[in-house]
Amino acid sequence: MTRLRAQDTNVCGVTAAIAVIDGKWKTWLLWLLESGPHRPGELRRRIPEISEKVLTQALREMETDGLVHRQVHDVLPPKTVYSLTEFGRELSELLGPLSDWGHRRLDRLTEARAAS
Repeated sequence: MTRLRAQDTNVCGVTAAIAVIDGKWKTWLLWLLESGPHRPGELRRRIPEISEKVLTQALREMETDGLVHRQVHDVLPPKTVYSLTEFGRELSELLGPLSDWGHRRLDRLTEARAAS
């Protein structure tokens, strides 16, 4: 799904929601930011597989979509902190039941593999 799809007003609500969290890292970032504000370096340490470029891109897209707030402190060296907005917190809470469903699906797959 392209970034343009996230701006399309002629799609169903589920498609609009998925467009905002589309990608490998955004749900993980939402999950990490639920616990409170984080600096980019902290997020990279928590997700070692993500490159700095991809992290920056994902956070900027999430900021554009109104999910995260970026606060830059006027100190040397500059200090940037990301936190969830109210809109981002709402999305994160709504993803809880979807996560539960996903875990149940994984359990069923594990059981099916064990049975075969």
